[in-house]
Amino acid sequence: MNWLSASSGVVLTAYHPSGNNAVARTDAKESEETSPSSRRSGQYTMNHENAKKSTEKPQFEYSSSQDSLDELSMDDYWKELENIHETSENSNREQEVVVVKELDEGELEEEWLKEAGLSNLLNQSAGESLDSMVFLSTLTRTQTAAVRKRVETVSQTLRKKNKQYQVPDVRDIFRQHGDSKEKVSGESEPSHVRTRENKSEAQDEVKDGLEFSLGASERTSLPEDVPVSETDINLEISFSEQAANLKEGSIGEMCKDKEDDTLLPNFRLPKDKTGTTKIGDLAPQDMKKVYSLALIELTALYDLLGTEFKQQKAIKIKMKDSGLFGVPLSVLLEQDQKKVPGTRIPLFFHKLISQIEEAKLDTEGLLRIPGVATRVKSLCQELEAKFYEGTFNWESVKQHDAASLLKLFIRELPQPLLTVEYLKAFQDVQNLPTKKHQLQALNLLVLLLPEANRDTLKMLLEFLQRVIDHRDKNKMTLNNVAMVMAPNLFTFHGFASKTIEQSEFVMAAGTANVMRFMIKYQKLLWTIPKFIVNQVRKQNTESQKKEKKDKAMKKLLKKMAHDKEKYEKQEKSPNDADVPQGVIRVQAPHLSKVSMAIQLTEELKASDIVARFLSQQSGIAQALKKEEVFLYEIGGNIGERCLDDDTYMNDLYQLNPNAEWVIKSKHY
Repeated sequence: MNWLSASSGVVLTAYHPSGNNAVARTDAKESEETSPSSRRSGQYTMNHENAKKSTEKPQFEYSSSQDSLDELSMDDYWKELENIHETSENSNREQEVVVVKELDEGELEEEWLKEAGLSNLLNQSAGESLDSMVFLSTLTRTQTAAVRKRVETVSQTLRKKNKQYQVPDVRDIFRQHGDSKEKVSGESEPSHVRTRENKSEAQDEVKDGLEFSLGASERTSLPEDVPVSETDINLEISFSEQAANLKEGSIGEMCKDKEDDTLLPNFRLPKDKTGTTKIGDLAPQDMKKVYSLALIELTALYDLLGTEFKQQKAIKIKMKDSGLFGVPLSVLLEQDQKKVPGTRIPLFFHKLISQIEEAKLDTEGLLRIPGVATRVKSLCQELEAKFYEGTFNWESVKQHDAASLLKLFIRELPQPLLTVEYLKAFQDVQNLPTKKHQLQALNLLVLLLPEANRDTLKMLLEFLQRVIDHRDKNKMTLNNVAMVMAPNLFTFHGFASKTIEQSEFVMAAGTANVMRFMIKYQKLLWTIPKFIVNQVRKQNTESQKKEKKDKAMKKLLKKMAHDKEKYEKQEKSPNDADVPQGVIRVQAPHLSKVSMAIQLTEELKASDIVARFLSQQSGIAQALKKEEVFLYEIGGNIGERCLDDDTYMNDLYQLNPNAEWVIKSKHY
């Protein structure tokens, strides 16, 4: 196989290992120079001359040159891939089988609507339809266009199959929630979802409707005459709305010239006075809404940027139900939670990382140099038998062997850590036109991962960053770690391999770039965008209005005065009844000082309130650390939200005046 096939936009030159690299690989497989697979080695550069030109007038503050793909050898990637293949061939463990199904047109959209919680748009259930209308009323124009497109496709597919029941017209569905600005023609396909030749027309319509779609707070946060800094990630405006608001033709130009500069900018998040919301800060009922909104937003973003978004579906054929390697995360957590209630990450995975760190992260070539194959195989068998018994001798495990075990654990998950459903979407991030779009897409994809996958990925990325922090001694830069880890996260045996040599090189560099993004920007990826949190608030507000209206109707039917008085009492805000305007009552049921009235000021932060409570504790409560308790926003237009320390309380009070404020420990 000729691994040096030329490809458009890719320059491959011979790879000459340095002295250090040659020494570092003495423990690896023998005869690499003569191995056919070693010809995969090569330096990967993309538009090198343009990348040099861009440094003449830098737009970003760059990190060190080690973060540039121009100096990046793909050798580490191909060596790791070769080691993975050899490990698989020499493994005697029973292979688990997971079949991945490619969904047909119609099936794909139907599954998408189901995942987004909107499958009831295709039936005539009145109750569920009202819930969907509440949901749809909070969507932006670009999000609405994405939903409309999928509903229309499913409707047309059902008509072709001659279904007996009447399929609702997509235009009727969206007319119900007040989309009165759109003129409905007699055509079967709305202008939003015609062919891509009309995409610019749809983008113009979205741009014109931006002010209509967004609430007052969002409108004022995006002045037309003040561009957002290129290093800022705006979380207040929908990502797809931002993309649609670009000047006509700019998306196409970006697609042609995908940011020649391959250095990673220092993206940052502007401070949000109402508090930054991280994954884990919201209650489960609100996270369910976040999932639906993130899926719709990601689809809208991919639609606008001309990238196909396709979910895969795993068909489980055979699955282990015990052990360590090749066991689903859900099964591992189920058996681990019997031993350690509340654990969120597999105990074995946690122990492996702890073991590597305890033996120090200074080992040269950590993660890159493979362990001895026979020894790793023996350790796997011994761990399967002794780990849960607590009799395994961890002190005898060498550092490179432990790192190989860690990668093996990730690879042998029966379904990939990034999930079958979204693995391709993670891979396709590389196709988006700018780094900012790529980061936005990764942010949304992380929100879509199941909780167990997300928590495990978070621990892995944090560990990889700590490895990089020791790069002066272990020689593992961001690029080295990304090259080594990408094949372990993005290679999945369940996908049929139809790639040719040329596309495999592009795939390798692309997934390594996605890996770099996930490591470098991991703190940003675990942030829930403010525009999604605001949409959750709007959904909750609309649902509460609907519930109150239903309750009021029932009470009117009873025609009883005391019921009416009771209803009016329920409508009265507890904050209005108990405390004066500008003062909040903070509860701390688990502390000795259980309640306190707090006067709001412009500068008062959540951390100040927690500090006041902790300063008045006595006895055992004095041992509490500030990191152990948090101020929560509960009720009003949110289910429950843990506040970060820099939340300005007066600003948040204006956003949610009917909330209750409680100090308690986090649900971990």
